[in-house]
Amino acid sequence: MHAAGWEGRVALLLLPLLPLLLLAGSGMSAPSPPSPSRAPAPPRFNVSLDVAPELRWQPVLQHYDPNFLRAAMAHVIREKVPKWVHALVDVLEYFLPQPFTDEIRGICKALDLSLSDCLLVNLAYESTAFCTSIVAQDSKGHIYHGRNLDYPFGNILRKLTMDVQFLKNGQIAFTGTTFVGYVGLWTGQNPYKFTVSGNERDKGWWWENAVAALLQRHSPVSWLIRATLNESENFEAAVFKLAKTPIIADVYYIVGGTFPQEGLVITRNRGGPADIWPLDPLNGQWFRVETNYDHWKPVPKGDDRRTPAIKALNSTGQANLSLETLFQVLSVTPVYNNFTIYTTVMSAAIPDNYMTKIRNFG
Repeated sequence: MHAAGWEGRVALLLLPLLPLLLLAGSGMSAPSPPSPSRAPAPPRFNVSLDVAPELRWQPVLQHYDPNFLRAAMAHVIREKVPKWVHALVDVLEYFLPQPFTDEIRGICKALDLSLSDCLLVNLAYESTAFCTSIVAQDSKGHIYHGRNLDYPFGNILRKLTMDVQFLKNGQIAFTGTTFVGYVGLWTGQNPYKFTVSGNERDKGWWWENAVAALLQRHSPVSWLIRATLNESENFEAAVFKLAKTPIIADVYYIVGGTFPQEGLVITRNRGGPADIWPLDPLNGQWFRVETNYDHWKPVPKGDDRRTPAIKALNSTGQANLSLETLFQVLSVTPVYNNFTIYTTVMSAAIPDNYMTKIRNFG
């Protein structure tokens, strides 16, 4: 284990609690949630996977001020990345999977940034994301999936949030929501096949675990989501890939399909699944709510987003479940809070209705 100072270790330990600590200490309540029709949607871009990795993000970058992007990335690195990681990043480049590394190389070249800075900001986004994900089945057997992504730096990240349609042969292969300059996905949909979201699972010293795993050629957790959306042919294949592929940090993967009972939460260790928690609608368990804590353990008193979400779902009722009502469930305080960057609701069976809204905007 890296011999960081005591203060550094305490700071790393407290990072996952930062949003809730700040919220509690500020005396602020969560803002009043706008309806889906009033909340702004992020821009939506096409990224062609038929284009060389170093060039495929150029059509996106041209819509943004490069000075703003450089400043945003520098801020995230300064606030999120321990100093000792900087010295290792040049080595890590050779252990990161393709095509992601070449995509990052193309982005940093376009922005006149060093490859190490672009790699660092991509790895920084892999940690400390407070999230709520829900997968649920209505009374007719339709599967719905929604998520809130909560993160610090909201004044920056809300301006960088975008929906991306990844194209193969001119057709949409999969859709995801991400940040400009970040090649991974925490949220995505493969049309007519499955949906995926990822939630951070706080366990261990994140950066130390991540560096050790990267040196073993394990995948960043959000890169595995994107690879799964790109490669898996159905719900079962997606679950297998998400459960079994070695990754650099613990995480929760929430997966929805297109047929009844196709919904579950995978609690991941770096090497494999710690638990798989499927829907069981025949026994009245028609939804699963995952935040950032193991579902079989009590929720911390200082961060209970699980209970309000469960109450809201039960109040909504299985017969009334839809993308619109799921959005409202994700708008209940404190599921929705001052650190919520975006809300996405989706259903692989109706892929055209994939909807992301920026929260707390303006």
